[in-house]
Amino acid sequence: MRRNLLKAAAAAATLSLLGAPALAQKTVEVTFNYPIAVGGPLHKVIDQFAADFEAENPSIKVKPIYSGTYQESLVKSMTAFKSGQPPTMAVLLSTDMFTLMDQGAIVAVSDVANTAEDKKWLDGFFPAFMMNSNAKGKTWGVPFQRSTIVQYWNKDLFKAAGLDPEKGPQTWDQLVEYSRKLTKVDASGNASQWGVKIPSSGFPYWLFQGLTTANGAVLMNQDGNKTSFDNPAVVEALQYWVDLSAKHKVMPPGVIEWGTTPKDFLEKKAAIIWTTTGNLTNIRTNATFPFGVGMLPAKKRLGSPTGGGNIYFFKNSSPEQLQAAVKFAKFLTQPQRAATWSAATGYVAATQAAWDTPEMKKYAQEVPASTVARDQLKHSVAELSTHENQRVTKALNDGIQAALTGSKPPAEALKEAQREATRILKPFE
Repeated sequence: MRRNLLKAAAAAATLSLLGAPALAQKTVEVTFNYPIAVGGPLHKVIDQFAADFEAENPSIKVKPIYSGTYQESLVKSMTAFKSGQPPTMAVLLSTDMFTLMDQGAIVAVSDVANTAEDKKWLDGFFPAFMMNSNAKGKTWGVPFQRSTIVQYWNKDLFKAAGLDPEKGPQTWDQLVEYSRKLTKVDASGNASQWGVKIPSSGFPYWLFQGLTTANGAVLMNQDGNKTSFDNPAVVEALQYWVDLSAKHKVMPPGVIEWGTTPKDFLEKKAAIIWTTTGNLTNIRTNATFPFGVGMLPAKKRLGSPTGGGNIYFFKNSSPEQLQAAVKFAKFLTQPQRAATWSAATGYVAATQAAWDTPEMKKYAQEVPASTVARDQLKHSVAELSTHENQRVTKALNDGIQAALTGSKPPAEALKEAQREATRILKPFE
């Protein structure tokens, strides 16, 4: 027994001389809240990214937590933060930035990624995506799964209606003109095919920005403490949206569901739809007909709000966790990986470097539609984001839906939305 103890002691001494502490290097765990339900292709892609990262960084363990919708993810992340056990990092809406800042939940990316190399990394993202990432002289979110709104159209239905299948509507007037030719209504007034569907549930304010931007209006200031919902150009944009249904009869009346709009397009119930570029892969995979993708039609100008999610880093994480999280964020947004992610999902690769990779060049050649959102970025504006963002956007959403359902005229609905937004934002002026 004594001999065994002496052998063990000798072995321990030898390991110490050889650098045993290095073998016992502490593993840093990074928890990563990601906004999807468990299962499906995105779940598998994220799992693979985490596994690949761990293989390159054996001292870091990444634990993806699939936290449901964006809204559910925000609630779960904030609940965890308030309980003292926040995620290290999370993908949440870019528009959640002011809310997360006001709650003291996140650290500025630029405070923890502050080397010359880090600055070069952050400067590499498209400027349009940084509009919802920068505030108060700092960067708070890393663009990851970002998007714009685009229009999709069914080329077969265009051809049948005598329209050029290779060109979607370029202006508001053309959208009405084309949609009239594409709408099919029977003698009883029942539509078997609508000319256009612009969804008004889920993210009404975001789709509305596709109209306000085209009409030269900006909904909020850069500091996120003032809105201009009752601006005449904003009222005109909402009146146009209402008129697509009430006056021109080319869109279903009432509220159009966000989630079923792509399905209606695939089932040929709508010839033109507006939705996120994030639906491109879904539509490519399931469409039984050729389709086109184009920028949103213009009134005074081209343009769309940006959209989608940023990566945020949470307070109460250790310095080691934050550095590991930054390393993982860099890994996720590395050009080759960003190209893989874009091709797998339809989200816009967030850097020019990703578009310059051979993989992305090949994808853009095979799927020209993938370049539409990238090219639209030069015309894009920030997505509506303010302090108390959920309350402010709810005020606008309620006004939009009141107008679309006919319960209030657009001017009155937006005047009430502006009054409520002003009240909410008063403490932040």
